[in-house]
Amino acid sequence: MIHAVVFDVGECLVDETREYGTWADWLGVPRHTFHAMFGAVIAQGRDYREVFQEFRPGFDLSEEREKRAAAGQPESFGEEDLYPDVRPALAALRSQGLWLGIAGNQTVRAGRILRELFSGDVDLIGTSDDWGASKPDPEFFKRVAGAVPFEVGEILYVGDRCDNDIRPARQASMCTALVHRGPWATIQWNDAEARELPTFRITGLTELPELIREFNDPAR
Repeated sequence: MIHAVVFDVGECLVDETREYGTWADWLGVPRHTFHAMFGAVIAQGRDYREVFQEFRPGFDLSEEREKRAAAGQPESFGEEDLYPDVRPALAALRSQGLWLGIAGNQTVRAGRILRELFSGDVDLIGTSDDWGASKPDPEFFKRVAGAVPFEVGEILYVGDRCDNDIRPARQASMCTALVHRGPWATIQWNDAEARELPTFRITGLTELPELIREFNDPAR
């Protein structure tokens, strides 16, 4: 049975369109051009951070984050950047008595924003910077499993990427849900891995309550 649901952040809970647009502005690149290169890099199976290298060789993302903050333009997101199904889905899952968490590859600053946005709504907020381990490293999912008060097989991890979310979560013996939104899921959706690995394939988070109900009680 599934007793806990843990969500990725970017392109699962948070629409990152605005944020990546600000990176294009920071680089001095037209947003359309930046987004096109972003999609090309993902489609080639490369690390998304290589997008920045295409426009500025030697680009150090961590260093540039600090420069942006010092210039009063830190990376940021808020309520307006949440996908519209996030709040209804969390409320419905909570009403079923499920334990809820958020865990993704995020900075300390992003962790603070998440805690402000979801205080009282979830039982766990963990980030790669907090834990010193980033997806798809198995250590990240060990941290998730260690923080959830249920067996690892009773955890459903929800994400938008086969490579960073679904595959390593499955290797950690978790159930998984692949949500079809954002550039990664759009590009990967018809791959064999995307069709075969996830426990659930969903187009929105509000599909989860009923799917989990049926999974937990197949005779229902």
